[in-house]
This record gives sequence, C-alpha cells and structure tokens, in this order.
Amino acid sequence: MECISVFDMLKIGVGPSSSHTLGPWRAAERWISELEEQHVFDEVQSIKIYLYGSLSLTGKGHATDIAVVMGLLGTDPVTIDIDSISGSIDKIKTENKLNLGGKREISFSFLNDVVFKKEFLPFHANAMQFEAELVTGETISETYYSIGGGFVVKEERVHAKENKETFKTFPHPVTTGNELLEHCHAQNKTISTIVMENELSLRTASEIDQGIARIWNTMLESMYVGCHTEGKLPGGLNVKRRAFEMHQKLKGDIPYSNPQEWLESIRDTEVKFRQIIKWVSCFALSVNEVNASLGRVVTAPTNGSAGVIPAVLMYYMVIENHDANFDDVKQFLLVASEVGSIFKKGATISAAMGGCQAEIGVSSAMAAAGLTELMGGSPEQVLIAAEIAMEHHLGLTCDPIGGLVQVPCIERNAMGAIKAINAAELALDTDPKEAKVPLDKVVNTMWETAKDMSSKYKETSEGGLAVGVFLSDC
Repeated sequence: MECISVFDMLKIGVGPSSSHTLGPWRAAERWISELEEQHVFDEVQSIKIYLYGSLSLTGKGHATDIAVVMGLLGTDPVTIDIDSISGSIDKIKTENKLNLGGKREISFSFLNDVVFKKEFLPFHANAMQFEAELVTGETISETYYSIGGGFVVKEERVHAKENKETFKTFPHPVTTGNELLEHCHAQNKTISTIVMENELSLRTASEIDQGIARIWNTMLESMYVGCHTEGKLPGGLNVKRRAFEMHQKLKGDIPYSNPQEWLESIRDTEVKFRQIIKWVSCFALSVNEVNASLGRVVTAPTNGSAGVIPAVLMYYMVIENHDANFDDVKQFLLVASEVGSIFKKGATISAAMGGCQAEIGVSSAMAAAGLTELMGGSPEQVLIAAEIAMEHHLGLTCDPIGGLVQVPCIERNAMGAIKAINAAELALDTDPKEAKVPLDKVVNTMWETAKDMSSKYKETSEGGLAVGVFLSDC
C-alpha cells in the first residue's frame, strides 16, 4: 500500500475541482517534466490534449481545459496569482500561441487543441492524454488519470513501488482503521501522535509545522475571502453568493483587519444554537464559493468538499474552545488526514468513481474524527465518529447542475460540516464496546455502493439534479 502523508490528503490548489482542475493541472506539469527528462522538450512543435470520460462530460464546468493549459504554461497552482489566470488564457486565445513550460513558444489553439472525448478509458473515469508532434514528424503521447484529491497516476503506476517502500519505513504503517487502533493500543498513544511519528519519518518537525501552518492559513484565508465577497458566481447559473450576507448578519461590532483578527472577533459574538448552525454553514459556504470562483482552497480531501474541514475546525476555535491555538489545528488535521487516507486506500475519494459520498462523505468523516480527538475522545471514539459521519452519507450521488461545482455542491459542504459535529457528539457519548459498525465495514460498504452506483450519478451530469433541473430554470 502506498505512502499517504498529511500533505497528500490536504493539498493547496485552485478550484473548482481537485480531480477535474488540480489533477489535470498537475498532470500537465508532470508531462512537461517528462518531456525534459526524455530530452525531447526542445523538439516539440505542436501539442494536443484529449480529455476523456468525466473530464470531458463536466470538464467545461470544472475549468479542466483552463487547468490543463495553465499547467502547460508551467505555472504552480499553489503560488499563482489567481487574478492572472483569465489574462493568460485570453492571451493564448488571441495569439494562438502557448509558452510551453514557460520556456518556449509554440503554436496552440485553445479551442481546437483541447479535445473533449466522451468515451471512458478502462482504468479510471478521469483520463487525459497529452500528445506532442516533434520537429522530426514523430508523435509521442502519454496518458494520465486524475484519481481524486489532486492525485495523478499512470495506469502502470510507475512510482507505486517507490511509494510502497516509503510506506514500509513508517514506524506505524496503516491501511485500515483496525490497524490504526492496534498501533494506538500497542503504543498507548493518540491517533494524532501516531500520525505525527509517521510524518517525522518523511520530514522534520519544523517542516511539518510550517506545512500545516500553510494549510490552515489557506483555509482561514478562503473563509475570510468568501465571507467578505458578494455578487454572483461565474459559470452561467447565476448563483448568488450567500456567505457574505450571512456573515453581515452574524458578525459583531469588533473591528478587524486580517483573518486572524477576524477569528478573534467571532469569539465575542452570540452563540445560541441557531447562530452556531449559521456560523458553521457560513464558514463552509464561504470556502466553496471561493472554490467555485477558481479561488485558492485546500483539497480536504477534494476541492468539491473543501469547506467541511475548515468549517468544523473554525467551529472548534471560535465556539467550542476560545483558547484553541496552532497545536489544536495541527492535532485536528493530523487525525483528519489519516482518516481520509484510510478511505482512499480502502475505497475512493473520487466522485467520478464513487459519487459525492466519496467527497462530502469522506470529508465529513475526516472532520468528525479530528473534532472528536480535540474534544477528548479515545481512538475508538474517533473512528466511531468517522463511521457515523460516513454512514449517513452512503449512496450520495454526484449530480452537479451544468457540470459546475455549485448546485448542490456548495450547500452539501454546510450539511457535511453539521453532520460531522453531530457525529462527534454522538461518538463522545458512545461506549466503544457497544458500537455495532466498525469504520472498516463502512469503508468497504462505501466502495461496494460506489461500484453498484449507476455511472450517471458519478460526476457526469447525466443524472439526478443535473438533468432534473434545467439551466433555463436558473
């Protein structure tokens, strides 16, 4: 089983989709690197990109074509100026030229050289093929698969052996929930401690802290931006941003000038039950409105579900524990990432493979687990919380209207966050000896449900709300 780090499960990237935007972006970058390694980069005179299956069916709504081209330009989704993306694409459309890898110009038609092909390739629903014609007349190509959460592989998975060897170096290798509990019991340690010790086999404590701080700051920034931006989302559905108005009604009178001061100000607002629900929903909506606008978010474990974990962690920091600090953030994210990796290893985090249960369901389970440990739950209760959260998302379909990560995706993040908090509270009041459904059974059930699910409910926009609601209705 491959090595999966906290920084694999929680990636900083550009919305609206980890599998349809971030993954293709990374695949394009990877292809450029491989052309250079093969010493043919300088011989490329033209290229074409073929998007297959789900990448074709909902690619326009997910900005897959834009993401691929941005990757071919050699830009980094973690650091790129978001506002520069539209200008870069407009320039290519006008000049019919592309600065390949940011190093040399070639002829390129944005409309004709990115080809959408509805057929599915056998290995995975999210397939893309990069084809280059060399000055010699030879044509070379490479196929990649975006398997969810920004992960990109080739069918032969040439790096799998390397990943497995790295996994073996973990002091506490984990593939299932039961194995995780065994390590906790044998070492008499919490889940977050076990995960941290694994991470320390890959990088230093300082590097881990810096990386987690970047992840949290990106989450906090996306909530802040979403709560302070009004208007309508791009894409043609004319979806009105709701986080702005919700925030205006909830926020107090304490002034602030940055995200951290904003967090502190929220701690002094009214916290009756209705306000708590509204705050959590507002946090979740804000992130996914940023995501839907090609903004920067953290895949948690995907872009479409990016709002759940920040919303639940923010809930803990501004409602549950006013003394919460970076140590709490770190503990929460270490636990959440490990639960996400268990779902990835045993099932899927790709909506194209498993429906929305693989995205919102997994993110809700991750958030419930992280919150439960922060609230003093035992390792058994942490996994019970994850199980409860996923159990009540089983069978959830992926049916985005117009192929956009907006309706019903944005609201589902709010619902997933609320369910996560509820699942944590239920788990904290549960005697593990009385639990009937172990996490591993739910992981397996989710995967079996995914395999039984009709393809039209797996991020193809060919079923559910995607066909039940017409664009003209919007």
